[in-house]
Amino acid sequence: MTWQATVLTIFPEMFPGPLGISLSGKALEKEIWKLKTLDIRDFTSDKHQSVDDAPFGGGAGMVMRSDVVDAAVEASGDVGPLIYLSPRGIPLTQSKAKSLAEGPGVRLLSGRYEGIDQRVLDTRKAEEISVGDYVLSGGELGAMVLIDACIRLLPGFMGQSESLIEESFEGGLLEYPHYTRPRVWNGIEVPAVLTSGDHSRIAAWRREQAKATTRERRPDMWAEFARRG
Repeated sequence: MTWQATVLTIFPEMFPGPLGISLSGKALEKEIWKLKTLDIRDFTSDKHQSVDDAPFGGGAGMVMRSDVVDAAVEASGDVGPLIYLSPRGIPLTQSKAKSLAEGPGVRLLSGRYEGIDQRVLDTRKAEEISVGDYVLSGGELGAMVLIDACIRLLPGFMGQSESLIEESFEGGLLEYPHYTRPRVWNGIEVPAVLTSGDHSRIAAWRREQAKATTRERRPDMWAEFARRG
């Protein structure tokens, strides 16, 4: 079965967007993954196609209606878990992307305005996922991030699958620095060990660089790595 991303949004024209170019675009053409979009406005019942209304209890902004969103969710089928992109969700991690990539696909609910009526999220048992500690104008960009994180892990997506093994977050560490030609640039020479031809020394150097980078930039990750020994 081909992995499928189903996106529920009021802006279906945003897709595939950047997912339609480069490796993800080629994979889409080869049907390594599939993309389906549902326009939430198609499930409205008034002539203005209203998807939102004022929040109960007052406050600024508007909230996406439960009846409209629920109808869209019903039409989205059952290919993969229903995920609501939200800054209050659990963080998207590499391990989570792997888990989702191993399934049949995902259904991604992209909210707008102040968010979606909580009753839909509760009754549909939507999983809330965040792509970072910041707020976006809508869930579409977050959906693209999640899709990209998943599809690059699919078989056949990358020409060199070993590239995935040494990436950031694999083994609990950030990735080591990379260098290429020219050997000397702006007076800065590539670390000598990388041109030594000694693969064991190179591997050891890269490992130490990954440790140092993680320790400096992500003390939370380093603490977990050190705990696991």
